[in-house]
Amino acid sequence: MSYQYPDAVIQVFCKAPIAGLVKTRLMPELSAQQAMQVHIELTERVLKLLHQAALCPTQLWCTPSPAVEFFQQQAEKYSLTLYQQAEGGLGERMFQALSAGLQFFQQALLIGCDCPSFTATDFKEAIIALKEGADVVLAPTEDGGYSLIGLKNPQAEILSDENMPWGTVQVLAITRQRVKQQKLNLYEIGLQWDVDRAEDWVRYQKNKDMAKNNFPISK
Repeated sequence: MSYQYPDAVIQVFCKAPIAGLVKTRLMPELSAQQAMQVHIELTERVLKLLHQAALCPTQLWCTPSPAVEFFQQQAEKYSLTLYQQAEGGLGERMFQALSAGLQFFQQALLIGCDCPSFTATDFKEAIIALKEGADVVLAPTEDGGYSLIGLKNPQAEILSDENMPWGTVQVLAITRQRVKQQKLNLYEIGLQWDVDRAEDWVRYQKNKDMAKNNFPISK
């Protein structure tokens, strides 16, 4: 497959779709089975977007195992390479994935699989920013976190689990402060939003027709 930026890689963190273990914050408004289907739909949406954009290779970083049938199906459908997430906290797992990617690529972007506001233009902007001098690229989210981090060198200090309250409104602010402390150049793309709560799913549903027609979902 031919890519616009073959020296970059996009890594997608994803959990296996197991009812009761994914998108649990959508419950009880949604059943465990419905929440699982939301997870599947959002995952397939971003993988399809990346495949069609053909910006760079895509890696799917899996938990608990790449051997899960869902991951195998996605790999075949969207030309993905599968990897096992490391042990440890979220920051450690992100650091290990990005470090692995940067052994073979000049730029690495890491994202989750539940951000429907992403467009191909967002990913292209992030790659170009790293190429043109940014050390760190972030995609801020409305809930005070970030849905994308891009690096061109491993940055253990930025991703450290120590004193990082993952999943809270403080994540973005703390990350910005860490970038500043390391004297690194930060670039931020446009504000995004995740599907974490029932109201987020309603918001996504309202934009469904736009999504089906390959228009970006409003940010």
